[in-house]
Amino acid sequence: MAEAHSTDVYVECNQNPGSNGLIHRSSRMSNTIRGLSRFPCGVLLAQHRIEAVFLEEINKFPNVEIRHNVEPISVKMDSDHSQVPNSHAVTVTLRRARGGLSSEHPVTNGFDEAPTPQPYSAVDQSQVYNETIKAKYVIGCDGAHSWTRAQLGFCMEGEQTDYIWGVLDIVPLTDFPDIRARCAIHSAESGTIMIIPREDGLVRIYCQLSTVAQDSDGRFDRSRITPDTILEAAQRIIKPYQLDYKHREWWTIYQIGQRVGNHFSAQERIFLAGDAIHTHSPKAGQGMNVSMQDTYNLGWKLAMVVKGIAKSAILKTYETERRTVAQELIAFDQNYSRLWSSRPKKSMEDQSGVSMAEFERAFVQQQLFSSGFGVHYSPNILTAKDSSEATVALGGDEGSESPSKAGLPSSHQHLASKTVLGKRFQSFKVINHCDARSWHLAHLLKADGIFHILLFAGDVSQPSQMERVRTFANDMRNRSRTIPVRQRHVPITHGYSLHGASSKHTNGIAQLLTIHSAPRQQVEFHDFPPLLRPFDKDLGYDYNSIFVDGESYYEGHGHAYDGYGIDRTRGCVTVVRPDHYVAWISDLEDVQGLEAYFAGFVVEQPPPVTRL
Repeated sequence: MAEAHSTDVYVECNQNPGSNGLIHRSSRMSNTIRGLSRFPCGVLLAQHRIEAVFLEEINKFPNVEIRHNVEPISVKMDSDHSQVPNSHAVTVTLRRARGGLSSEHPVTNGFDEAPTPQPYSAVDQSQVYNETIKAKYVIGCDGAHSWTRAQLGFCMEGEQTDYIWGVLDIVPLTDFPDIRARCAIHSAESGTIMIIPREDGLVRIYCQLSTVAQDSDGRFDRSRITPDTILEAAQRIIKPYQLDYKHREWWTIYQIGQRVGNHFSAQERIFLAGDAIHTHSPKAGQGMNVSMQDTYNLGWKLAMVVKGIAKSAILKTYETERRTVAQELIAFDQNYSRLWSSRPKKSMEDQSGVSMAEFERAFVQQQLFSSGFGVHYSPNILTAKDSSEATVALGGDEGSESPSKAGLPSSHQHLASKTVLGKRFQSFKVINHCDARSWHLAHLLKADGIFHILLFAGDVSQPSQMERVRTFANDMRNRSRTIPVRQRHVPITHGYSLHGASSKHTNGIAQLLTIHSAPRQQVEFHDFPPLLRPFDKDLGYDYNSIFVDGESYYEGHGHAYDGYGIDRTRGCVTVVRPDHYVAWISDLEDVQGLEAYFAGFVVEQPPPVTRL
């Protein structure tokens, strides 16, 4: 990520035509919404570098293999067995070549071009063979022209626009002053440019090709467009500044299409994700961001089902949650593309032009989408509904039943009024109770596939409040089988090894963290009940289990309780899903409600066997 941090984008610039028809800087704004994330700004990193990070992490697991040069032939599902838990209901046939077709695709850097894979027709056919795989689940992340989607008979619903754009990844030679800022350039008549600074001195230029003619069917002749076509269009737009290049890494052209798949899965056995289920303009920077959010949403659910921890019913929430996101993304992209492809207003009376105020509002919405904070999941078995509301929309239908009648878990939103159920959990700084070091709370919630039970313990310097905390811990201990808490000793910082053991934990579906609001000097670590300060006979106490919303010696006050809308005296209990979305909120006394929430989707584990 050091490469990404070298291209932090702190500023957003707008360049618009002046009275002389030439562009000038009309505004500057922050590229990141203040307080949106624990990270100070957005970062930019090429897709192949992100994939390299994934490959590096995946290679740490000896039982996971990545195969290149494999061609799918067929995928079939046994409908009779698709509802049978743990059955291998999907059959996939693959075509492979002994020894591979060529060297595995390297991750390229700089200006090197990725090698073109050798086609099967060019290989000695005696070395080609078919392989049959029986699978429990299959995920098709195979792009806008998805083979998996075609095999399932699914389709994309939406439309193609008239907007044609070219893209250049270049090292620019220019006197344009905002070339290292994310920049929107609207010319008077020649079109629009979007500039995005990248790593290694590169800049990505999205350029509207307003002079490219379309055929009668709305398409255009790609063979007539070259990198020079895009450069010349950009030079017209960017006047009076100069623009040229000697080094080009990549280029392409595209016609904006905005579509959503009609189905996201086949019987919750074969899934589609990413561009296979939603396509849109690339200018909003949502392609990889939203696609990775798709697969993250699906991944932790699949893992819990495959491990026998959760019921397969949770897999239905993938389509209900992510389809809504895709539809909202397309609606946003339609407006965003219009703003980019239209000329700016010439006056307040100009109804056909785009106002810069509207343009800046769209930038803010784009940041919410990219970060995930613009997503709001509706109630389902994984996300409770506020019990104060009379109705719940199970699928957007009117007249649906109350939460209790619908069988969904209920929650109490008012106890954490700024921590919205179904939205991403925000991060505020808290301090470690024992060593007073400051941490962002979200940093403590490791993305390792488990839930997080956050006990906002309130002002535990008051005896009555500490007694409430002890009662909560006792009730939790009595429900250790239905709410198995993972007790673990995990260093917060990566790469740190404690006596040769980097981490140690027990089995469980949730991590339990305590955040209190009492003055740290008035409460001792050992005043808390044992459940909240786990002890291991080899590693001692877990001192990373209790935190304080208080004043740091060096970094000020995080005001977490205020940020979450939680009463500093009484506190509350909050459940955060593995993907960091808020799932459940209630009082410390409502451990039965917490048990009911997990009972809705967790597979009940058999009691431990006692050996005499």
